[in-house]
Amino acid sequence: MKNTIFTGAGVAIVTPMNADGSINYDELGRLIDFNIDNGTDAIIICGTTGESSTMTDEEHIECIRYAIEKAAGRVPVIAGTGSNHTEYAVNLSKKAEDLGADALLCVTPYYNKASQKGLIAHFTAIANAVKIPIILYNVPSRTGTNILPKTAYELSKVENIVAIKEASGNISQITETAALCQGQLDIYSGNDDQIVPIMALGGKGVISVLSNCVPKETHEIAALCLKNRYPEAAALAFKYLPLAHALFNDVNPIPVKEALNIMGFNAGECRMPLCRSEQPKIDALRAELDKLGLVNSVK
Repeated sequence: MKNTIFTGAGVAIVTPMNADGSINYDELGRLIDFNIDNGTDAIIICGTTGESSTMTDEEHIECIRYAIEKAAGRVPVIAGTGSNHTEYAVNLSKKAEDLGADALLCVTPYYNKASQKGLIAHFTAIANAVKIPIILYNVPSRTGTNILPKTAYELSKVENIVAIKEASGNISQITETAALCQGQLDIYSGNDDQIVPIMALGGKGVISVLSNCVPKETHEIAALCLKNRYPEAAALAFKYLPLAHALFNDVNPIPVKEALNIMGFNAGECRMPLCRSEQPKIDALRAELDKLGLVNSVK
């Protein structure tokens, strides 16, 4: 059995931006505190939701450093260090380890469309370059590449590849991965609408977009699952399902940054090529937030 990095709900935290497009570190700190104070079990910095793909190398490293310093050991900090260039991912992973990251989140190489053999070689090279644990990140809708269950099983044999964030949306595939990798690869839901079913298969929790807005409630959904109180977890998940869906009514992280702004944070807008949603989508998102009493809820 491998050591588990965290159980429960980890937040795939946004990166707030100033009006000039620079990173708003003060607001990032505020969001980190908001999440930790409300029960979030881990901070995932510089993931897809954090807009790592439009960060300079210096910004990427500084965001990781800042999050580690701000969290100050209260919860694990997991740094997104994946790339479609293996050597680049290795170097960034080494820097994150040197900064004190508790673990790494490594997405499948995008655009290149590596074979399954290539995926094994890529992730193994990263794992061999560091000592801290690695979470694989499977999100084929964004990368064009899918980590198949047998590939996940082969990678589970690598000592410090300890988990997978599953955002394929394919429950049948996730079930097969769980069956093959029992005890050797923790599974985290990468989709907020699949927390309960994935945890029912033995998943350890979720790496969540929803947690940005409702960290306490997302933590509670996962906590109830960990206590085998699935009917209660499902009831709470159903309550927040419309918001979870509204947070994906446009390309992530456009809606979640809009939601945080509506709540009273200063998340700013996304960097181009992502741009603000059309007004009907913003109105629909605001309506869901209003139903939950979240409009202007943060002072």
